[in-house]
Amino acid sequence: MQEFVKLTGMVLKTVPIGEYDRRVVILTKERGKVPAFAKGARKPNSRLVAAAAPFSFGEFKMYEGRSSYNIMEADISNYFESLREDFEAACYGMYFLEVMDYYTRENNDEKEMLKLLYQSLRALQLPSLHKNLVRYIFEIKALILSGEYPGIPGKENLKESTVYTMSYIEHSSVEKLYTFTVTEEVLKELRSIADNFRRKYMDKEFKSLTILADMSL
Repeated sequence: MQEFVKLTGMVLKTVPIGEYDRRVVILTKERGKVPAFAKGARKPNSRLVAAAAPFSFGEFKMYEGRSSYNIMEADISNYFESLREDFEAACYGMYFLEVMDYYTRENNDEKEMLKLLYQSLRALQLPSLHKNLVRYIFEIKALILSGEYPGIPGKENLKESTVYTMSYIEHSSVEKLYTFTVTEEVLKELRSIADNFRRKYMDKEFKSLTILADMSL
């Protein structure tokens, strides 16, 4: 008799399989990034429709197959509906999902990455925060959590406020990351730093980032 496991996580991506099924990738608290099948999830009346949608966060009841998991039930606690209703916010959110898919691994301890993703998506929904600020904080903290962070580059050429902000991002908990705003000047310096980090440490083109760049033209 197959044993079920319950994993808490968020759907990073989904791909249609056959006529009715979907293959999903879920970033979980317990087992890192895992592939899973949601059989019948493309049927309109399927109870797994929500379980196979990007941004869906909750508890997934699954059994483990030879090369992937099979989702039997899902209790979704957050759909991040407002991201789905705002095209720009959705693009930022999809970019965050792509970055997490790039950085995380199966059977790794990815609790902090999952927490960062969840809090960053929540931050995108706050009208008080500039979406680009959320993005740069997310990019820098993801690099820190991955263990590739090289430290603050060119401190002597940065504004004191920027150095302070970088230090805060490095040393603060994920829960306290999105509790401040910055001036336009500091935002520009954060953008330069985050862009340089991405070009140096991430050998991948992100589709959502291309869309965001086109939108800003």
